[in-house]
Amino acid sequence: MYRLVTLGLLLAGSLFSQATLAHFPIMTCEQQAGSVHCETGFSDGSLSVNKPVTVLSYDDEVLLQLTTDAASSVTFTAPSGEYYIRFDSGHEQPVEIDYDEL
Repeated sequence: MYRLVTLGLLLAGSLFSQATLAHFPIMTCEQQAGSVHCETGFSDGSLSVNKPVTVLSYDDEVLLQLTTDAASSVTFTAPSGEYYIRFDSGHEQPVEIDYDEL
Protein backbone atom coordinates (compact mmCIF):
# COMPACT_ATOMS: atom_id res chain seq x y z
CA MET A 1 0.00 0.00 0.00
CA TYR A 2 2.84 2.38 0.88
CA ARG A 3 4.39 1.86 -2.57
CA LEU A 4 1.09 2.60 -4.28
CA VAL A 5 0.65 5.86 -2.34
CA THR A 6 4.27 6.85 -3.03
CA LEU A 7 3.88 6.09 -6.74
CA GLY A 8 0.65 8.11 -6.85
CA LEU A 9 2.30 11.07 -5.18
CA LEU A 10 5.26 10.91 -7.57
CA LEU A 11 2.95 10.84 -10.58
CA ALA A 12 0.86 13.72 -9.27
CA GLY A 13 4.00 15.71 -8.50
CA SER A 14 5.34 15.17 -12.01
CA LEU A 15 2.08 16.42 -13.51
CA PHE A 16 2.08 19.56 -11.39
CA SER A 17 5.77 20.22 -12.07
CA GLN A 18 4.99 20.44 -15.79
CA ALA A 19 3.06 23.63 -15.09
CA THR A 20 6.19 25.21 -13.66
CA LEU A 21 8.04 24.38 -16.88
CA ALA A 22 5.52 26.29 -19.00
CA HIS A 23 6.84 29.15 -21.08
CA PHE A 24 5.20 32.25 -22.41
CA PRO A 25 5.68 34.25 -25.63
CA ILE A 26 7.91 37.35 -25.69
CA MET A 27 8.56 40.00 -28.33
CA THR A 28 10.83 43.02 -28.55
CA CYS A 29 10.58 45.60 -31.32
CA GLU A 30 12.60 48.66 -32.30
CA GLN A 31 12.52 51.22 -35.06
CA GLN A 32 15.50 51.27 -37.41
CA ALA A 33 15.56 54.02 -40.07
CA GLY A 34 11.91 53.86 -41.15
CA SER A 35 11.51 50.15 -40.60
CA VAL A 36 10.56 48.13 -37.56
CA HIS A 37 12.49 45.05 -36.46
CA CYS A 38 10.88 42.60 -34.03
CA GLU A 39 12.38 39.54 -32.39
CA THR A 40 10.06 36.91 -30.96
CA GLY A 41 10.53 33.83 -28.85
CA PHE A 42 9.61 32.17 -25.61
CA SER A 43 10.58 32.80 -22.02
CA ASP A 44 12.54 29.53 -21.92
CA GLY A 45 14.85 30.86 -24.65
CA SER A 46 13.40 28.83 -27.51
CA LEU A 47 12.78 30.41 -30.91
CA SER A 48 9.40 30.97 -32.52
CA VAL A 49 10.08 30.11 -36.17
CA ASN A 50 7.23 30.39 -38.71
CA LYS A 51 4.85 32.05 -36.24
CA PRO A 52 2.45 34.86 -37.19
CA VAL A 53 3.17 38.51 -36.43
CA THR A 54 0.36 40.87 -37.37
CA VAL A 55 0.41 44.66 -37.69
CA LEU A 56 -3.02 46.14 -36.99
CA SER A 57 -4.64 49.56 -36.98
CA TYR A 58 -6.46 50.75 -33.88
CA ASP A 59 -9.67 49.71 -35.68
CA ASP A 60 -8.28 46.14 -35.75
CA GLU A 61 -7.79 46.28 -39.52
CA VAL A 62 -4.93 43.99 -40.59
CA LEU A 63 -2.25 46.20 -42.15
CA LEU A 64 0.44 43.51 -42.51
CA GLN A 65 0.50 39.77 -41.95
CA LEU A 66 4.05 38.50 -41.43
CA THR A 67 5.73 35.23 -40.48
CA THR A 68 8.85 34.96 -38.34
CA ASP A 69 12.00 33.78 -40.11
CA ALA A 70 14.62 31.21 -39.06
CA ALA A 71 16.06 33.76 -36.62
CA SER A 72 12.61 34.21 -35.04
CA SER A 73 12.30 37.79 -36.27
CA VAL A 74 10.45 40.02 -38.74
CA THR A 75 11.31 43.38 -40.31
CA PHE A 76 8.82 45.63 -42.05
CA THR A 77 8.34 49.21 -43.19
CA ALA A 78 6.55 51.18 -40.50
CA PRO A 79 2.99 52.00 -41.61
CA SER A 80 1.78 55.56 -41.42
CA GLY A 81 -0.62 56.37 -38.63
CA GLU A 82 -1.33 54.57 -35.41
CA TYR A 83 -0.81 50.81 -35.20
CA TYR A 84 0.18 47.98 -32.93
CA ILE A 85 2.08 44.74 -33.46
CA ARG A 86 0.75 41.38 -32.25
CA PHE A 87 2.72 38.15 -31.82
CA ASP A 88 0.36 35.22 -31.33
CA SER A 89 2.28 32.03 -30.65
CA GLY A 90 -0.87 29.92 -30.62
CA HIS A 91 -0.93 29.39 -26.88
CA GLU A 92 -1.02 31.69 -23.87
CA GLN A 93 -1.96 35.33 -24.44
CA PRO A 94 -0.64 37.17 -27.51
CA VAL A 95 2.03 39.84 -27.02
CA GLU A 96 1.13 43.33 -28.28
CA ILE A 97 3.41 46.35 -28.70
CA ASP A 98 2.04 49.77 -29.56
CA TYR A 99 3.82 51.91 -32.17
CA ASP A 100 4.51 54.66 -29.63
CA GLU A 101 6.44 52.17 -27.46
CA LEU A 102 9.06 51.70 -30.18
